[in-house]
Formats: sequence, structure tokens, C-alpha cells
Amino acid sequence: MAHIFPSRRVRRTPFSPGVEAAGVKAYTVYNHMLLPTVFDSLEYDCAHLKEHVQVWDVACERQVSIKGPDALRLMKMISPRDMDKMADDQCYYVPTVDHNGGMLNDPVAVKLAADHYWLSLADGDLLQFALGIAIAMGLDVEIAEPDVSPLAVQGPKAEDLMARVFGEEVRDIRFFRYKRLVFQGVDLVVARSGWSKQGGFEVYVEGSEMGMPLWHALFEAGEDMHVRAGCPNTIERIESGLLSYGNDMTRENTPYECGLGKFCNSPEDYIGKAALAEQAANGPARQIRPVSIGGEIPPCLDAWPLYADGKQVGNVGSAVYSPEFGVNAAIGMVDRSHWDAGARMEVETPAGMRPATVHERFWR
Repeated sequence: MAHIFPSRRVRRTPFSPGVEAAGVKAYTVYNHMLLPTVFDSLEYDCAHLKEHVQVWDVACERQVSIKGPDALRLMKMISPRDMDKMADDQCYYVPTVDHNGGMLNDPVAVKLAADHYWLSLADGDLLQFALGIAIAMGLDVEIAEPDVSPLAVQGPKAEDLMARVFGEEVRDIRFFRYKRLVFQGVDLVVARSGWSKQGGFEVYVEGSEMGMPLWHALFEAGEDMHVRAGCPNTIERIESGLLSYGNDMTRENTPYECGLGKFCNSPEDYIGKAALAEQAANGPARQIRPVSIGGEIPPCLDAWPLYADGKQVGNVGSAVYSPEFGVNAAIGMVDRSHWDAGARMEVETPAGMRPATVHERFWR
């Protein structure tokens, strides 16, 4: 595959010097910024993540800062989730939908104050959407992209490593909660979160100049823990059923189709609520399911159609071979008629038709 040509439009990150020194082999572009995808190999990176600890440059999870007297009002308009229940130190997964109920993004919201939130984005230009609503409604809010770059520490040894750098208080952080902890005299938001099922934290690094000092501190403190540079791993995320916006779900899908109905609990008249009313009452006609695929498969670069009895009954958005489970694991959007565990179909891949089976749950 061709290289990514350097450009100001494709931004480096505060951690790029460390990533490059660690021998990154591949990038993708995410929110107009570089995101590492491979260091050694997908398989080795995955195995290491499950046994040790990795430091991830996820600065591409750009923040939309919503601040001002009408901040909460805007948050209630752009997401189906009940924002009134959010605690002061909490992080919320907040599906964001358009007027037709289609997914625009699935950010994590961080409540910094009663009148100040960050939205930590998946790949998508949600800032313009929020800004457009604020302007059209005349809301008293400031909307900006602050100089905040998340750095993730993931893996079974993540807590021990973080305690060495931030102190024992880090162990008290609950899942999807955060504390402000001091690094080199600066308070940073440290959340127990991250895009893996291996456990870990995300540090919201405020100020690009803090990036490499924190990177170096983590590697120095974790030298005896086999710490490595890493990145979100395709194998581990598919095994875990962690959805990727743009791959497993798009604007063509609703939160109910993505299995996110439990987050559609707002009593407010949010954007898209009327369009989602039928699915809220009766459920969706299709939904995300774990799918295994037989035979050898190529990389999944496009949606692969799923067929049963000559009729398309869904598609596969992500697929990869899992060495741990010995299966081609996939995430599919499957019609109600075939989404029950054990349902058999065929999937059309670039290498030909392959047998596919729906599973009751994801592999981890």
C-alpha cells in the first residue's frame, strides 16, 4: 500500500517522536491526524497487549470543548443519553445522532464542570455539527478544539505502571470515572478507560509540550514491565466487540441497530428522537452481531454482503483472524431474520464465498 504523504492537513501528534523512535510500521488517518496501527505485527502486538502493558498515541481522539451557561442544554440536544444522571467525575459514552436518528459519532463525554464538557471523538467532524446547532439556536456556549491529546496506557500491567508515574491514587479510579492527578506540576485528567478489553487508562494531556515528557516517564517507569509502544489492535477489538465508527456503523445506522439502545434513555426532545420512536418501541430490523467466518479471508477493506437463501441479510464491517480463539472473528450488521445465535449464512469476500455463523456473544 502507498505511504501517507506528509501534509499540514494530516497532523502529527505530541507523541509522534516517541512513536517513530519505537519503530511504527503503519498509520491510518483519523480526525485529520496520524494514528499508529502496527508496530511489530498485528498478531505480536495483540499478544503483547494481553500479557504486558502498552502506551498508545491516541491523540487523534480530538476533543470538542463545549463550555458556557448552555453547555448542558446543547449536550442534551445532540445525544439520546440522559445527561442529568452524569456524575461530576464521570465519563459517558454518548451516541450522537442526526435528525433521522443516524449515527454521527460515538464520543466519550468528560464532565469537567457543570458548564463544561469535552467530547472525545471517534473519527468524524462533530465540532461543526455542534457549532451549527449552537449558532442556529443562539446558545450561550463556546465550542472549540482545545490542545488536548489523549495518551492511553493499556494492558494487565497498566494500573501498576500508572501508579508508578501518578501515585497510588490512580488505583482508586473507577471504570469510566476520572481524577485530576499531577504530573510535573500540572493537573491532568486521568480516566479509567480505553479502546481495549485489557484494562487501562487514558490521560488527557493538556498542552502539546507535555506529550513527550509523559511518554518518556511511562517508558522509564515501565522498563522492567516489558512496556512497549502500541496502538488500538484490530484483532483484540473485534474479539471484544468494540465497534469502530465508519467500519461497523455509519450514519446509515441507528443506535438501536448498533446495540446501543440502553444509551437512548433521555427524557429530553433531542435531535432525532421522533425518528427513533418506532425502534425504541419495537426494536430495530437489523443489529450488530458477532460472526465467525470459515476458510481463509483477505483483509476486510469494504463491507462484505451476507447472504441466506440467495437474499442479502446483512453485511460484515470488520473481520480478522484471531490466533487466540482460532477463528475468523467478525462484526456484522445482521437482519432480524438471521441474527439469532447459530444462524448460518454465506459472506461474499474478495476471495470468494465463505460460510458464516452468528454467535451468542463476542469472544471476550
